[in-house]
Amino acid sequence: MASPLNAINLSVPGTSAKPQDSPEKIHNAAQQFEALLIAQMMKSMRDSEGGWLGTGGDESSSSAMEYGQEIFAQAMAKSGGLGLANLVSQGLSKPPGDPQP
Repeated sequence: MASPLNAINLSVPGTSAKPQDSPEKIHNAAQQFEALLIAQMMKSMRDSEGGWLGTGGDESSSSAMEYGQEIFAQAMAKSGGLGLANLVSQGLSKPPGDPQP
């Protein structure tokens, strides 16, 4: 039995139902995802140790450290990082139905 939602056309006139993203957009999104993951890993390490190098610090140093970690994570992801961005962008760029290697 077909779902009643399948009968509703939610596409905007003049556009295709599933627009294809460019490989550059896909890779950029994958790099942003990897940067977020790296930043979260760094935050987790800093929180578990009570701060970098064992120093506690106050609110302003904590905010500055978080900003520094975020910038470092973005730079790391853009230069290859952990290699996750490449894997994610390859997986998202494959047409549906392609067999896995």
